[in-house]
Amino acid sequence: MPLPLFLLIGLRYVRARSSQFFVSFITWVSMLGICVGVAALITILSVMNGFEAEGRARLLSLASHATVSDNPAVLADWAPVVAAAQALPGVAGAAPYVERQALLTRDAEMSGALVRGIDPAAEASISTIGQSMVSGDLQQLFPGSRNIVLGRVLAYMISVNVGDSVTVMVPVVGADGVLSPRIQRFTVSGIFEVGIQEHDGGLALVHLRDALALQGGEMAATGIRLKFDDAFAAPRLAREVARQLGGGFKVSDWTQENASYLRAIRIEKTMMTLLLLLIVAVAAFNIVAALVMVVTDKRTDIAILRTLGMKPVSILGVFVTQGVVIGWLGAVLGVGVGLALALNVGSIVPFLEHAFSFHIMDPAVFYITEIPSIVEVADVVGIAVTAFGLTVLATLYPAMRAARTSPAEALRYE
Repeated sequence: MPLPLFLLIGLRYVRARSSQFFVSFITWVSMLGICVGVAALITILSVMNGFEAEGRARLLSLASHATVSDNPAVLADWAPVVAAAQALPGVAGAAPYVERQALLTRDAEMSGALVRGIDPAAEASISTIGQSMVSGDLQQLFPGSRNIVLGRVLAYMISVNVGDSVTVMVPVVGADGVLSPRIQRFTVSGIFEVGIQEHDGGLALVHLRDALALQGGEMAATGIRLKFDDAFAAPRLAREVARQLGGGFKVSDWTQENASYLRAIRIEKTMMTLLLLLIVAVAAFNIVAALVMVVTDKRTDIAILRTLGMKPVSILGVFVTQGVVIGWLGAVLGVGVGLALALNVGSIVPFLEHAFSFHIMDPAVFYITEIPSIVEVADVVGIAVTAFGLTVLATLYPAMRAARTSPAEALRYE
């Protein structure tokens, strides 16, 4: 099936060598700008996706997907509640916990911390704390042992190591309503590091029974920590679990507890996308300039075509075709280069670090020493479509200017 005349002429203008070097140069720079912009967007957003996933994994290494809490009447006997929660659809694991704010001291050093009582056997079903142990063993937490596992930063702040003793003081409200401190000595049996300041610098783990003994007369668990098959379904599933368990529970999930962190990530990605889109926008403006000069250069051709009977809409199509081809080539090349970079960041970055003798992510400063990258199909498609759309918009003004060219005016001095 033969191509329309305006398409054939537009493609010929793209392939033809311009008599004006500057016009040709601007055209190629425009295509290169679109390519660079699209490649940069795909690469940067893929790296940001990788950092987001890495941060989320570290965040959830100790934090549960959701918790149901604040129902002492039910949680006084937590074993049936945990079993009932584990049997519900979508729940991958459940474990009881006790949490109290406390002051940890050793000699003159002291630091506030959140003391969490856990069942080490059940904890493996909801977190990966066992894989984050720097020294010691989580299994050393058994009832009555008075062993404690500290985050690495917290251990550093109070100058303790495995085998040292630490004093834990928690405020307890007595039967008469008077607030008084309850003090016990624990032995450090392990140190963990997950790469999140909130955990490494402010969390201490003890056995669930030791935590209950530390808080005094109240023997009810604080709540049940839950892990789901799909972490992103936590808000919906957590409410469903609370309803199935009989109600009366306070429900919280990881998206609520880390809302500020997730919001910061979204804002950062949005701003980075807008900034990098400026590269594509500048390239699109270059297409406008190039096509305006092409239209000026081709005024005689346009007049002849109009005289031969070509309609203004077909003239419009000739120059839209030229701009669209430039944008399409730039976007396709950019997608190819961007995917090549994003999928091979793990090999490219070490090569550059070795070649230029520097560290992008210095192990002495950053928890994450390798640059992760996750390519999202939606991001790639969105970037390519946006870049292509900008180039199409950029062609409209020059093309409409060409369509309005008067044959008589253009040929007057020819």
